[in-house]
Amino acid sequence: MLAIFINFLAVILGSAIGALARRGIREKYITVLNTAMGLTAIVLGINVAMQSMQTSEYPVLFIFCLSFGGLFGTLLRLDSRLERATSRMSNGSELSKGITTSILLCCVGTLAIMGPVNSALSGDNTFLMTLATMNLVTMVVMASTYGFGVAITSVVVFLWLSGIYGIATLSAEFISPQLTCEISIVGGILIAASGLGVLNIKDCKTINLLPALLMPMLFFLGKRVIEMIF
Repeated sequence: MLAIFINFLAVILGSAIGALARRGIREKYITVLNTAMGLTAIVLGINVAMQSMQTSEYPVLFIFCLSFGGLFGTLLRLDSRLERATSRMSNGSELSKGITTSILLCCVGTLAIMGPVNSALSGDNTFLMTLATMNLVTMVVMASTYGFGVAITSVVVFLWLSGIYGIATLSAEFISPQLTCEISIVGGILIAASGLGVLNIKDCKTINLLPALLMPMLFFLGKRVIEMIF
């Protein structure tokens, strides 16, 4: 759990550094950083998704995950709720975009999934410490663009990593390579979608798609229940 807390601090520290540096950065440089993050998100997302698809045993599962997860998020109006929650800190929509992108960059991917799993099952914190370093750098860039408000990502990072750590501890057999693979596919697509939003190419309302990350877990849980019954 210590490595998870270090990730929490890394996000806050990175946000603080980025927010302080923002005061001395001209608009054109902020635009460049914003473009860099958008391109990075697209490339990283596509790379994660494509690598995971090569080992997926359910090549069309991600389509259903994105569809049903997106419908669920839209019904809950997650995007409008997040904008209202952040409107007091800035203009709402821009900070909302920054928080969404930060959450996806920090919480989605092999390191964010396998890190807490390895820590819980074998006590190996290598992945989590690597993730902390990456999150620190990511949040410096994100905060220099969107402000210190993106530090709220630290709470989500802590809950996400702690949640996976807890699940891995209580139900080691449930966290399988197949589940990790499917979550990485969905997550990679969401990262790429957030990059399109950062570049102002297409607003995919990525926050409404976040429930799609839970769909693979529900699929494998349902599959396991059916196998136990029959």
